[in-house]
Amino acid sequence: MTSPADSPDSPVSSSSSSSSSSSPSPVPTRARRPEWAGRNYLLLTAATVVTNLGTHGALIATTWAVFDSGGDAGDVGLVAMARFLPLVLFLLVGGAVADRLPRHRVMVAANALNCVSQAAFAALVLSGEARIWQMMVLTALCGTGQAFFNPAAEGMLLATVSGEQASKAFAVFRMAMHGASIGGAALGGALVAFVGPGWVLVIDAVAFAVAGGLRAFLDVKGVPERAPGGGLFSDLKEGWQEFVGRPWLWSIVAQFSVVVGLIGAVEAVYGPLVAREELGGARPWGFALAAYGVGTVVGAVLMTRWKPRRMLFVGTLCVFPIALPSAALAVPLPAIGLTAAMFVSGVAIEVFGVSWMTAMHQEIPEEKLSRVSAYDWFGSTALLPLTTALAGPAEGAFGRSGALWGAAALMVVVTALVLLVPDVRNLTRRPHAPAEPTGKELPALPSPRSADAESPVRGNG
Repeated sequence: MTSPADSPDSPVSSSSSSSSSSSPSPVPTRARRPEWAGRNYLLLTAATVVTNLGTHGALIATTWAVFDSGGDAGDVGLVAMARFLPLVLFLLVGGAVADRLPRHRVMVAANALNCVSQAAFAALVLSGEARIWQMMVLTALCGTGQAFFNPAAEGMLLATVSGEQASKAFAVFRMAMHGASIGGAALGGALVAFVGPGWVLVIDAVAFAVAGGLRAFLDVKGVPERAPGGGLFSDLKEGWQEFVGRPWLWSIVAQFSVVVGLIGAVEAVYGPLVAREELGGARPWGFALAAYGVGTVVGAVLMTRWKPRRMLFVGTLCVFPIALPSAALAVPLPAIGLTAAMFVSGVAIEVFGVSWMTAMHQEIPEEKLSRVSAYDWFGSTALLPLTTALAGPAEGAFGRSGALWGAAALMVVVTALVLLVPDVRNLTRRPHAPAEPTGKELPALPSPRSADAESPVRGNG
């Protein structure tokens, strides 16, 4: 249900319809938005588009800033680790905070921190005096902001959407998000080549400021106040009970702990190195990332119409193609082959992503969404600091090609293993109904899905 503020195109009143017999001319009505596209949904989508435009260019800029300062593969891994480590350390606290405080305020505060840290990073790079340790400190601040932002954003989005069209709403949201990634990656790669990484980081800082401003206008008057809990640790315990009580949830998160960790090493370290040494520099890598974005948009369009009954089974099957870019870089294929592999993996991961969000929306109670999302994010990103830090040593031990083939093989193995879990194969889509907590120790609470409130591979920026 949406409020009048969320649906300004109100229908014709009953009084005008009752007098239609005396007025033969039909009363024109303005086109209405879909029921699921309320005011908050549109604001969240617009803010995410803005941040993705900046962030995907900044990811390329950060890598080339390290190269320009004289860094090597090990230094790129250390800077990436500095971003991911606080993300992992603070995610659970961020999830508990987002379920205790207004989620939109947590998101705005996180955007402000990201804006300041990226602006300082840009100034440092533009000065020409950037040092690796300084980059690590500033990217760590950015990772801290993301640790508080991600659970709040996912909880806010999932709580904003309601009804039978939830999966379509998630698909359209992700379509917009990844569409911005196309422009961000392509533009970022081109700008790094023409004007240098510092100005791309400036754009990212401005994007965070604009997105924070948009999120400040979210309307949360219709969101019921949450009953005070028993404290931070009690909230974390309840979220953990929800998490471990659902085999489909913890098994897929364990799978993605490995998959996301390997993708982080491939995209943050090996991909840029192969692009620089074999493909001609930042521009072809930017276009490869843009092709991934195009693939995600195509996958999202597909998921606006396709509603697989066994959604997690179908989604997990689509994780296998994610290994293709690692294999393409291991060969290495020419730029067009890498671009094709990235496109296919983008289509596949989007089928998984929409299926995953639909399962979370269907199965998890609204008042625990941010805490459960925090365990999801925590588990999925737990290995990122380790894999990015070890990317350089692994290249020295096994060779770059050997490390990339090993990453591709491991992704395939863990995905095959998760298909052995019955709940992953058998969880089915059902008519919309509020999710109930699992276990006797968690009492049933109302799940106001009609209230107006709001990745690595799966997340929203």
